[in-house]
Amino acid sequence: MDWQEMLFQGWTGMARTIFVGTLAYITLVLFLRISGKRTLAKLNAFDLVVTVALGSTLSAVLLQESIALAEGATALGLLIFLQYIVTFASVRSKSVAKAIRSEPTLLVRNGSYCHDAMMRQRITEDEIMSAARSNGRDSLDEVAAVVLESDGTLSIIGKPG
Repeated sequence: MDWQEMLFQGWTGMARTIFVGTLAYITLVLFLRISGKRTLAKLNAFDLVVTVALGSTLSAVLLQESIALAEGATALGLLIFLQYIVTFASVRSKSVAKAIRSEPTLLVRNGSYCHDAMMRQRITEDEIMSAARSNGRDSLDEVAAVVLESDGTLSIIGKPG
């Protein structure tokens, strides 16, 4: 393959990408509207994986000529359906919920680091202080707690008053 082919391989591929990409995008939007807001919620690591998988599937449909639109739509629908089943089951079963979701972890309590929890979660003091500063706190003296949430975000709880 020469350098010109790396830049442009012809109008047929461009037309396919535009046509199939538009239809795949419309299909994904429709599926997401049908499945509800929870499908793309970032409540836990499992939700993130599904969101990334949806994006990866859409990308594959767009760029790989060997994947037909019907196959791509089926893959998108399957991912959304499986996400629905798992979240449906996790709302109704504590054991399924526990298997899918991680529990929040307390990293700072009353201005003091919880070093064992930080080591287990692989969070540094610098990362906690960065999150505190982003929340308008200059020091841990102003922080009652820092919690690593199940979606990976750090929640900063300020001291009252």
